[in-house]
Amino acid sequence: MKIQTEGPLFEAVQGNRIFEDSKFFVDAVPRKNGQLILEKYLSNKDRNDFDLKAFVEEHFNLPDHKAESEEEKEHQLLSHPDCESHIRALWPVLFRKARDGKLDAGSTLLALPQPYVVPGGRFREIYYWDSYFTALGLMESGHEDMVLNMTRNFASLISTFGHIPNGNRTYYLSRSQPPFFVFMAELCAEHFGKELKKEFLPALAKEYHFWTDKQGEPSRRFVSISLPDNKFYQLNRYWDDKPAPREESWFEDAELGEKIADTAEREKLYRNIRAACESGWDFTSRWLGDYKTLASIRTTDIIPADLNALLYKLEKTLAAWSLELQEDFPNLKPDFYEERAAIRLAAFNTLMWSPEEGFFFDYDLSNHQKTAVWSLAAVYPLFTGMANAEQAAGVAEGLKAKLLYDGGLASTSLETGQQWDFPNGWAPLQWLAVKGLQKYGHNELAAEIRDRWLRANDIIFGKSKKMVEKYNVADTSGNAGGGEYPLQDGFGWSNGVYLALSADKKSSFS
Repeated sequence: MKIQTEGPLFEAVQGNRIFEDSKFFVDAVPRKNGQLILEKYLSNKDRNDFDLKAFVEEHFNLPDHKAESEEEKEHQLLSHPDCESHIRALWPVLFRKARDGKLDAGSTLLALPQPYVVPGGRFREIYYWDSYFTALGLMESGHEDMVLNMTRNFASLISTFGHIPNGNRTYYLSRSQPPFFVFMAELCAEHFGKELKKEFLPALAKEYHFWTDKQGEPSRRFVSISLPDNKFYQLNRYWDDKPAPREESWFEDAELGEKIADTAEREKLYRNIRAACESGWDFTSRWLGDYKTLASIRTTDIIPADLNALLYKLEKTLAAWSLELQEDFPNLKPDFYEERAAIRLAAFNTLMWSPEEGFFFDYDLSNHQKTAVWSLAAVYPLFTGMANAEQAAGVAEGLKAKLLYDGGLASTSLETGQQWDFPNGWAPLQWLAVKGLQKYGHNELAAEIRDRWLRANDIIFGKSKKMVEKYNVADTSGNAGGGEYPLQDGFGWSNGVYLALSADKKSSFS
C-alpha cells in the first residue's frame, strides 16, 4: 500500500483539502517507511495540537513545483522571437532522465528504462496519447532518438503491465489511453528502419489483446451489441477497472459522489469518470447523459468513434506487419487481424455513420442510437483511412458548418463549461483533422484549419511568451477555460503539433 494514494492519511489529506491540487499529495514521496508514518499519524491525529499539513510536510518530500515553474518561467523570459524558436529551446526543460529501478522507495512513479518527455505544468510524468503528438515535434527538432526512447518505454510498459497506463504512475494503472502506440512504432520504423517492426510487433499484439481479451476472457472494453432487429456487433468502449474516486482527483470525485445515496450508482459514477480519463477527453458532452452536467456521466454506455477507428488502424497494421514478419512470428496470424478489421469496419459504418447528417457520431448503447454530439471524434476515421470518399466529404462539410472558428476547430459544438467542449480547441485534434482531410484530398480545408490554428498559437505566444495545453478557438484574444485545474504551461503536444503543422505548411510551398 502507498499511503499517499490510499488509506486514512490519504483520505484525511484529500478530504480536508490540505493542498489545492489533489494531484499534489499523490505525487509526494514518503521520507521513511510508509507503514511507520501511517502508525505515527494514527497515534497522533486526535491530539488537540495536531497539524495535518505540518505532519505531511515533515514526513514527505513534496513535488517541487516551484522549482519546475521557475525553470519554465526562466525559459519563457529568454528572448525567443517566435513560437518555433521558443519550442525548440524548451524541449530540454521537459526532458527527464531514465529512472529504471532507481526510484525513491514509496514513489508513485513507474520506472522507465529510457529518457522521456513530460507535458509540463502539473504533469510531471509521461502521458500515453500526449506522447505521440509530442513525438511529431521532436522529430522536427532533431530529437529522433528521444522518440525512439519514448516508444521503447511504452513497449516496456506493455511487457510489464500488459498495457500502457494513462501515465507512468501507480495510480494510473487501472486504465490506459487512446492507443496511439501503433503510430509511434510506425514513426520509428520509418525513420530508423523497418527492422524496428520486429522489435515492436510483439508489444502491438499484446496491447491489442488488452483491448479485446485478457487471458482468454473477453475484455470489459470489448462490447457485444445486440440490436432490436437481431443484428449483432462487437466494438470497443473506454473503461476503468476501479469503481472509486480517482486518487489524483479524490476530493472532486468524492464530493460529486456524496450526492448519490445508492452505493452501486455511486460506484458507477466513479467508473464512468475514470473511463472518461482513459478516453483523454476528460471531460466532454460526449460522455454526459444530459449533454451538460458531469453528474450525468455515462462513458461506459458510449461506443466512441475515435477509439474504434484507432483499433481498426491497429488491426490493419498487425495484419500487415505479421504478414511481412511471418517467419519471425508464426503465431501471429495476418488473416485473423484482417478479419477483425473487416468486422469492425462493417459495425462502425452501421452504427456510427449518419447518411442523413453526413457525419460520424458516437453510439449510445443504452438507447440503441447515435448520440447528438457533433465532435472531432469524427476525424479519426479519416486519419486512420477507415472512411470512404463519400464519408470523408461529409465530414469535411460538417467541420466547416459546425466546428470551424477563427482559431481552428472546436472539440465539440456544445458549450458546457467542460474543457473538451466548445470553445476549446486542442492540438492533437487539429493534427488529426488536418492529416485526415489531406489523406482524402480536402487540402484547401486542411490548410485553412492548419493556418488558423498556427495563427491562434502565435497570438497567444505573442502575449504570454508561452505555449499552453488548449486554446479558445472562438476568441483568439482570450484563454481557454474549463477543466479541474488551471490552464497549464509547457506544453508537450501543443509544441509538437505546432512544429509538425509548421513543417507541413512549409512543405506545401516547396
